[in-house]
Amino acid sequence: MQPLIEVSNLHFRYGGSSKRKSALPWTLTGLNFAVEKSSSLGVVGESGSGKSTLIRLLCGLLPIGEGSIQLEGRNIHDWLDTSRAEFRRRNQFVFQNPRRSLDPRMRVERSLSEPIRALEERTPDEHELKQLLAAVGLGPEILPRFPHQLSGGQLQRIALARVLSVKPSILYADEPTSALDVSVQAQVLNLLMDLVDRFELSLIMVSHDLAVVSRVAENLIVLKDGVIVEAGDTQDILANPSHPYTVSLVNAAQAVSR
Repeated sequence: MQPLIEVSNLHFRYGGSSKRKSALPWTLTGLNFAVEKSSSLGVVGESGSGKSTLIRLLCGLLPIGEGSIQLEGRNIHDWLDTSRAEFRRRNQFVFQNPRRSLDPRMRVERSLSEPIRALEERTPDEHELKQLLAAVGLGPEILPRFPHQLSGGQLQRIALARVLSVKPSILYADEPTSALDVSVQAQVLNLLMDLVDRFELSLIMVSHDLAVVSRVAENLIVLKDGVIVEAGDTQDILANPSHPYTVSLVNAAQAVSR
């Protein structure tokens, strides 16, 4: 069966002009992996490892340096050139800080409506918006409120409702709980797992926290200095890490959980 996403020999570097760029080191080097439909992949690594860069490449938010990324057997450049709106609808991003991802001047009702207006060119009715809020455990009284009137946990639930509004195939989550209070993090992670299962979504989540990623991801990639040093079934890696860097991450996660 063809994978949902297939990454082949992926390279990426930041830089200015193409002449200057060629002298700079790669941020990501030779990445190869696949994501199956309705599966979950965690990408873990320290700050600067390239994990946020990778997730932005998969979403089409950064240009590929070398190699390819395919969605359902089709190169994402082709998707973006010929079916950009459909690509954006299928691939939805949950940002790290919900306060920054929501316009402070918009009421929740307008924020929930915007993705549907942009990608489906229609205006959702109030019943549809209430259903979206219900899916993330919020009531209709939230609709007329502004972001500053809501807690961090409520805002991240609204952010999840926004991405669900256009019926995506894949959710990309970049440290989705790191801006939340510890008491709220577990609630949001449980909700995320429930939504992925209920709507048969594929999930790609990046984090520096192995304990967080291991809760939601069936499969795991460990990135260090832009290179995949270990990949496979999450529980297998946790039980028997083979790379010294992965060993250090597992030991750190176990120390925190004690």
